[in-house]
Amino acid sequence: MSFTSIRDLDLKGKKVLLRVDLNVPRQDGRVTDTTRIDRLKPTIDYLRKAGAKTLILSHFGSPDGENNAQMSLAFLTSILQERWDAPIKFAQDCIGPKAQAIADNLQNGEIALLENLRFHAGEEKNDPEFVAALAALGEIYVNDAFSTAHRAHASTEGLAHALPCAAGLLMETELTALDKALGNPDTPVAAIVGGSKISTKLNVLYHLTEKVDYLILGGGMANTFLHAGGANIGSSLCEKDMAEEAQKIITNAKKNNCEIILPIDCVTVTELSSDAEIQTVSAQSIPPNRMAIDIGPESIMHIESILKTCKTVVWNGPMGVFEIKPFDTGTNAVAKIVANLTTANSLISIAGGGDTVAALENASAAKDFTYISTAGGAFLEWLEGKTLLGVAALQK
Repeated sequence: MSFTSIRDLDLKGKKVLLRVDLNVPRQDGRVTDTTRIDRLKPTIDYLRKAGAKTLILSHFGSPDGENNAQMSLAFLTSILQERWDAPIKFAQDCIGPKAQAIADNLQNGEIALLENLRFHAGEEKNDPEFVAALAALGEIYVNDAFSTAHRAHASTEGLAHALPCAAGLLMETELTALDKALGNPDTPVAAIVGGSKISTKLNVLYHLTEKVDYLILGGGMANTFLHAGGANIGSSLCEKDMAEEAQKIITNAKKNNCEIILPIDCVTVTELSSDAEIQTVSAQSIPPNRMAIDIGPESIMHIESILKTCKTVVWNGPMGVFEIKPFDTGTNAVAKIVANLTTANSLISIAGGGDTVAALENASAAKDFTYISTAGGAFLEWLEGKTLLGVAALQK
């Protein structure tokens, strides 16, 4: 993939419209996870050092085109100043006189945060008039928000056609990592995909069977594949109406020499509670009154034997009900296997998606992965092989 980077541009004295994703988790007025903010610091530092006049664009929540004080970005000013170690000005609108006044008074190396883009209906509609109003504020457009790159909104797609454009350093890092994972990977490649339903990831699974050597399945979606293959899955979560689709994926995998890896054994309970009586049984014959809630030790050993032969791993979704201990054992074990192989330089590991990040953090393994994407929907659409419009707009 060929795209212009901010490294390729002369930014001194230029007004730069920087699209970022500051849609961060908030509780009682406080940001509970600063990951997205922290990952933007290299781009912020670069723009300041280059002498750019940086105008930050972001959305927060879903105000549906209305000015909603509960979703104002103003609360972020102090946390951005703290995390980026830089003064931040704030404009009470993202277009019009208030935004223009801030833009006109910025000095080289200074930063201003503009108000929530989604206070204007034109943002999500990619309305040409709203695009023009945003473009009037700047001279260069920089997209550093991969997590919103699957949306054709004014600030993610429209602006890339209205101004000279480039990728920020976070976007560049993300695209480089994803290219290493599926675009031009070291082989063999394994994809680990978990979660409750195959219906939400059908296209992901089809696409992966054409891209990877091993497709390792866990969570509820593995039960659907086990059921489709004739296994007795007891009272486990299963989309029995998706058995035919599962068989199609299995057929596509065989055609493409992709081996689908399903659980050999499962941890089962009669009720989903942390103190439930646990039985580990064969994944082929789960008793009628029991449900699979995690992969068992034989499955973990088998997955480890496969991962030791691989050079690249892509991960999306947990192996079981990791939110309730001790049913995070399988996910934790596999995460640590991948982390250890990564730190030993045996493989490249790329993970993404909200549940995935939480699961890997829970396993204390996230820090050792090659790259973890902060994107949810955009990461899934990339796994599906879809064109991400915000990324396509940046391509040379």
